[in-house]
Amino acid sequence: MSIRKKLTQLKNDHVFLYYIWTEYVRRNGNKLLHKLSDIEEINRLYVKKSGGRLPNIKNPILFSEKMQWLKLNYRDPKMPIAADKYKVRELVKEKGYEETLNELLFVFEDVSEINIDKLPNQFVLKASHGSGWNLISHDKSKINWFWYKKILKSWLKHNIFWAGREWVYKDIKPRLVCEKFLTDKSGYLIDYKFHCFNGEPKYIQANNGRGKTNHAQNFYDLDWNFQEFGKDLTPLKEVKIEKPTQLNKMIAMAKDYARDFPYVRVDFYEVNGKIIFGELTFFPASGMPDFKPKSYDKVWGDLLTLPKKNN
Repeated sequence: MSIRKKLTQLKNDHVFLYYIWTEYVRRNGNKLLHKLSDIEEINRLYVKKSGGRLPNIKNPILFSEKMQWLKLNYRDPKMPIAADKYKVRELVKEKGYEETLNELLFVFEDVSEINIDKLPNQFVLKASHGSGWNLISHDKSKINWFWYKKILKSWLKHNIFWAGREWVYKDIKPRLVCEKFLTDKSGYLIDYKFHCFNGEPKYIQANNGRGKTNHAQNFYDLDWNFQEFGKDLTPLKEVKIEKPTQLNKMIAMAKDYARDFPYVRVDFYEVNGKIIFGELTFFPASGMPDFKPKSYDKVWGDLLTLPKKNN
């Protein structure tokens, strides 16, 4: 295991260290907001993620370059609503898919509103305005609430627009959304993430065992054929992730959501044969280069036709 992965695991296993890391990320992001312009911050992060190369934003070719172009040059008022993990529920209803929404238990705008006694033993608490800011409770009595309340307060004061300049998050109202805890027959909750280009789903990213040591992330085409590439993680061909029983319906729904956007990732789960809506994401990993092998950055770039600049 690399030093970076060891440090990440250490942070995730110790709530105090997780709080320290959360506050560091928030404060550093706020500092970068006041120090660097949007293009300067995008270039800084891209150079760091690419190993020293600046993105070609004027004439983008790679998928990661086109993601940065979209951040800087394209605005659609529907996108912040779609990215808001609370407001997106209204979009889901408008599309006619209300039955796919997970049960909403509570919405908190301040940590002081949380009554631990009224929370179910198992639940999922996520920030409406962030990415990866989730508290998954298997047993609420085992949560260190002293530190987690501090973490939740930090989330509410944070804005992931600051680092990476994903403009869709800039003005989302900070909330904590509490939903029903779900598992599927895998014992976890498999993510089925549909990457859609100009309204068309092309690849499915399946995450099995997220947050566990045996986490696998594989890519498939729409016929569920394994693909020889990964994003962030190396694909594990030996790990067989089961095709969802409702795959064709998921594809149709992903296409319906995607028709409005140049690129979007549409996430679903499947629980007892029922589709559960996850989220809509416009800049996975802030759109930075993370393909394995790197050549797929060009393959995906070829799939995306950029719209006209409107910013």
